[in-house]
Amino acid sequence: MKYSCERVAGTILLVGLTQFILFLQVAEDLYPKYSTSQNYISDLGATCSPAFDKCSIFQPSSFIFNSSTILLGILVIISAYFLQKSFNRKLFSIFILLAGIGVLGVGLFPETTGIIHLIVAFIGFIFMGLAALMSYRIVQPPLSYASIILGGLTLIDLILFTSGNYFGLGIGGMERMIVYPAIVWGLSFAGFLLHQFTETKS
Repeated sequence: MKYSCERVAGTILLVGLTQFILFLQVAEDLYPKYSTSQNYISDLGATCSPAFDKCSIFQPSSFIFNSSTILLGILVIISAYFLQKSFNRKLFSIFILLAGIGVLGVGLFPETTGIIHLIVAFIGFIFMGLAALMSYRIVQPPLSYASIILGGLTLIDLILFTSGNYFGLGIGGMERMIVYPAIVWGLSFAGFLLHQFTETKS
């Protein structure tokens, strides 16, 4: 039985995002005194001071978070291939690819790697938001409108986060305002791909 590239991409994204959400919660629960407000998401992989001169690693949270993040990054990268085959929209596929590379990098290069971690994290943030925005050309209303809103939220919150405006949410809370809209979009987009397209004939 042969499935369309759209359904394959949707399945891959759904699996990747679902396992990330579940294992993120597990890693948080196993991390001593973890605060979603005062801790970065990446602190689960390795917690370092702002100067990166002192780091703490808590197991099994570190292994769970890094492994889940690496898996998500790999699956997003694979989905970019199938999305390009499906829609032939090169810029959108490149955004998905770069988002996947950024996420993969977060898992491979935790906070202990210093500037490298910051670079890959921002690559992931930026291109997750851009991919969500670009998807409005692929999906149908009302999801196209939601995609613009969610992608815009990710990018606006990234700007606020970078400028130090946390609105009382703390660094961790504001970082989640960047990530969560992208995750919601990813799950919605995966659902669109799975619902919209049927099996192709051999």
